[in-house]
Amino acid sequence: MKRTISAMVGHGSVNHNSRKFHAKNTDPERSHLNVTYCQENIKAVYHELFDEALERYNAKQTRVDRRIENYYEKIRSGKQEKPFHEIILQVGNKDDMSADSDEGRLAATVLDEYMRAFQERNPNLRVFSAHLHMDEATPHLHIDFVPFTTGSKRGLDTRVSLKQALAAQGFKGGTRGDTEWSQWVRSEKEQLSAVMERHGIEWEDKGTHDKHLSVLDYKKEQRAKEIAALETVKAEKESQVESQERRLKELAPAVKDMERLAADFSADPEEILPEAGTLESAKSYREKKAKPLLAKIVKVLRSLFRKYIDLKGKFDRLQGDYDRVREGNARLSDRLMEVKMENKKLRQISADYTRVKRVFGPEQVEAAVEADKQREQAEKGRKRPRRSLDRGGR
Repeated sequence: MKRTISAMVGHGSVNHNSRKFHAKNTDPERSHLNVTYCQENIKAVYHELFDEALERYNAKQTRVDRRIENYYEKIRSGKQEKPFHEIILQVGNKDDMSADSDEGRLAATVLDEYMRAFQERNPNLRVFSAHLHMDEATPHLHIDFVPFTTGSKRGLDTRVSLKQALAAQGFKGGTRGDTEWSQWVRSEKEQLSAVMERHGIEWEDKGTHDKHLSVLDYKKEQRAKEIAALETVKAEKESQVESQERRLKELAPAVKDMERLAADFSADPEEILPEAGTLESAKSYREKKAKPLLAKIVKVLRSLFRKYIDLKGKFDRLQGDYDRVREGNARLSDRLMEVKMENKKLRQISADYTRVKRVFGPEQVEAAVEADKQREQAEKGRKRPRRSLDRGGR
């Protein structure tokens, strides 16, 4: 028997998990089959974990405004850390592990065994609420926990931190796609698969341990990366434009000077010839004054003209480069705006998707999405033209 494992980030609705109210996707007649492993008040858990550290922290503060009166409220109202996290784990789906079937009851046994070793395996994730639900389409676990780290050098020496809590358990983040969280989720899936094996179930690993990131979330990440890359390229292009503008401004006066000098030396040489002496013969004047002077003028003129041509060529090339860079920068700006608009639309679609999951329940929505994918694949299979057999195959 092969079954998949689903691990998703939950919204942490403790009242829903404990069935203080029922959503549309629950069957109240089967709620008595649910299992509650623990259901503690999160504020009491915060006092248990952090009161001593809070007292040590406040004792060191010389300014009253830096003291923390209520650590839970500080975390809840802050933006750096969430007060707690939730993971939802499921074996199979509603089609192969329906909650009201023998397979579903086997899945519940597997999840129960997995859950009973969770806290011991994760000492830095203080579980305060954990429930096995049997009154929905597929058995699944909701595990809510407060991640904490000890020996911290800043703030409270024992404080809330998901990243540091997982690091203390051996999960060191690498790339953006290989974070502490993704490594830990993968590890927990492997723990769950080991329990499944003991009950004769093989893990059908589809390599989707980041499934808690929906396709929309993935697209948003990709667009965010593209925006960052475009911003970098745009900044480089803008820098090139500024550099080209500076060089053009520096060369422009020199080009004008060269044009003026070339015009001066292009005048009639006879206008600048020196006067002949009173008793100087024409031959002497020509050989000693006129020819040497004309030779100097021609030499200087040729040298200046060459410099003028070189400089004018550089100026024209820089002007061309400058125009191309400006055009490229304009195209980048247009593309950047398109990507930002697309990312904004994706955020809205993702928010709508989250609302749908909150109203109808994540399991029911995921099942509907999976069913629609299978329907699309089936339609593609029907539309794909059959290859005609060659004569040798007839």
